[in-house]
Amino acid sequence: MKRIIMICEGPTEQAFAKTNLQGFFINNKIHLQTPLIKASKGGIVKWQKLKDQIDTHLKAEPRAFVTTFIDYYGMYEKHQFPGWDIAHTITDKNSRMDSLEQAMLQSIAPEYQYRFIPYLQLHEFEGLLFNDINIFINQIPSEDLVGMVELEKTFADYENPEMINNNKTTSPSHRLKRIINGYNKVVYGDIISESIGLERIRSKSPRFNDWITRLENI
Repeated sequence: MKRIIMICEGPTEQAFAKTNLQGFFINNKIHLQTPLIKASKGGIVKWQKLKDQIDTHLKAEPRAFVTTFIDYYGMYEKHQFPGWDIAHTITDKNSRMDSLEQAMLQSIAPEYQYRFIPYLQLHEFEGLLFNDINIFINQIPSEDLVGMVELEKTFADYENPEMINNNKTTSPSHRLKRIINGYNKVVYGDIISESIGLERIRSKSPRFNDWITRLENI
């Protein structure tokens, strides 16, 4: 059986992968492992620390593919990701992610590059949850769904949920904190994503879909 090691930024991404991706990949005869970033307590780290973990997996598991499941939101120049300055001359966000991912790939030793599939979630994992407004209405208790006006406006403004922006007040996770009283990233991420289903998430999030397509075709 083929194997993929998906390095997850934090418990939210890890829970999503276990709930929504492991079964899908098993059906495609691919075993999925979902370790967290080792040097982190839940969040992005400097590139060199993440690269060390990627290198370790690639060297220790000669038949496994390695990918990353980390958010672009929360990444800064201080994290020293390769190609940062060049990528940030690119206005189109999807092209910017492509540039950063290519720089990540090129920083890995050539003999391992074919087994490394870098992926940055644009902008944030939680953006994938803005897929179907009825999921929120049906899954969140009405007394906790306190931000209905903002929820409706978000769906009206963004046909592609991946484009919900990279701002400390308007990022997907910050929106969800205002929309859902008592919002818990891991719990609600799991509830909402499982209710949507992987197929519908892929249908509205093209960048995410392209990543999953590459993984299922290794």
